[in-house]
Amino acid sequence: MEKKRSRSQASSSFLESVTPSEREGRSGTQSSHRLLAYSDALISIIATVMVTQRAPLRHPHTGRGESVQLLLTTKIAVYLMTFLIVTVAWAAHIRLFQVIVRIDDCLALMNLACMMLITFLPYTFSLMATFPEKVLGILLFCACVMVIGLIQSVIVVYAFSRPFLLNEQIQISENQTFYKHHILKVIMRVPIMCLFASIFSFIFFQLSYVLLAIVIFLPYISQSLRWCRSKAIGQVEDTPDSMLFYTYHPNEPLSKERVEAFSDGVYAIVATLLILDICEDNVPDPATVRDRYGGSLTAALQSYGPEYLAYFGSFATVGLLWFVHHSLFLHVTKTTRFMGLLNTFSLAFIGGLPLAYQLTHEFPRNSRNELEAIQISCVIIFFAGIFQLAIWVVALFNERETLHPYVRYGGREHVFMLAKLALYPCVALGTFFLTCILSKFSAPIFHLMEITVPFAFLVLRLLVRVGLALLRLIFCPERPDPRTVLEEEDEETRTPFSALVT
Repeated sequence: MEKKRSRSQASSSFLESVTPSEREGRSGTQSSHRLLAYSDALISIIATVMVTQRAPLRHPHTGRGESVQLLLTTKIAVYLMTFLIVTVAWAAHIRLFQVIVRIDDCLALMNLACMMLITFLPYTFSLMATFPEKVLGILLFCACVMVIGLIQSVIVVYAFSRPFLLNEQIQISENQTFYKHHILKVIMRVPIMCLFASIFSFIFFQLSYVLLAIVIFLPYISQSLRWCRSKAIGQVEDTPDSMLFYTYHPNEPLSKERVEAFSDGVYAIVATLLILDICEDNVPDPATVRDRYGGSLTAALQSYGPEYLAYFGSFATVGLLWFVHHSLFLHVTKTTRFMGLLNTFSLAFIGGLPLAYQLTHEFPRNSRNELEAIQISCVIIFFAGIFQLAIWVVALFNERETLHPYVRYGGREHVFMLAKLALYPCVALGTFFLTCILSKFSAPIFHLMEITVPFAFLVLRLLVRVGLALLRLIFCPERPDPRTVLEEEDEETRTPFSALVT
């Protein structure tokens, strides 16, 4: 209470000390909500549409002795790395605009310059993947990242020169200079690493790729090094301000609203890409309809039956994975950096679902390539779902801050949420092993999985209740219904999940 009073007093005294020139400058600013929404939409589009640049994926030129898995490995890896790099830039954008809450025309234009370079990153990475031994691709990528870092540094310096653009916590702080230096130091770490990578590209280009890969996991590497240092020489005291913004701690908060907006953008784009493939590849030529099918459009469309089945099954998969994601974040009260990383991994595999749709009907029936394509689709769906489940597991370790009481350990929706999150990983894994055993029926098994899962979601709550009732009847026949007990308990006094683990 005393801290809140001191903050409110500091805030009121700060507002009283605002000069007329600052009031005039503040009148030319606006909320950053629309700029952030535009930036999230732009980055989600550029991160996801990279999967459309997959001509070798859609029509693999596989010979008799070639495996589609071997041909697709490099292309999928390139897509995933590009997605992760773009989302790293997006995460940096989130952190920057958690400090800056208002914008003016100058900030909006500098943000547009950042967006232009971020959207150019996938092209430079494609050059690196196509010509891995050429220096130009690495130089272009590193140059873009360094310029992005410089622009963000200018944004920070400009914002701190006009404190009314910053969030209130920094405005009332007495350590604004420390904030500015700390944020600039964190921002410039990635451009400096890219500078070294560009230098090493002329000497030993393999090391350049290692440095660029480190960029993605730099926050977690830095946190691990800090932990090792604290164990070796003792805990290093940080000033209170250094723990508020731009830390490398996995529990550093991220804007939940922006994580949801970015995720919704990815799901919407993936769902749209599915129908684009239908429009492009499954509209018959008028001359073919007239000559081969006697002018009967219905007869001509019958040959595309497997494609339509694959489309509806894939759309249902994307939609239901979004439904699970929505249900999860509906009960998440705080999003952390580590949860954001797991969400990024899940979205990266979601972006691969248009590829899964294409592969399920690309090859001749009962061929080895068809079997491998279906198994790749199962793997993509499995990892898209398993990372959603991982987000919930991570949230349980700090459940009092990150989760609604209903889905905490022992909450009345806990088991139902677990079943909802585990359904797709379990079904995808089971389908994968079934196709290994019954390879001749791989396509019917996969399509049956896509069709039956929506119905499983409809009766999932009933199945969970029946399952819990059977377990209580078998193992605890004399124990009262735990739901009755939980309704009588204070939800805040339940044992945290982390305490049970430890």
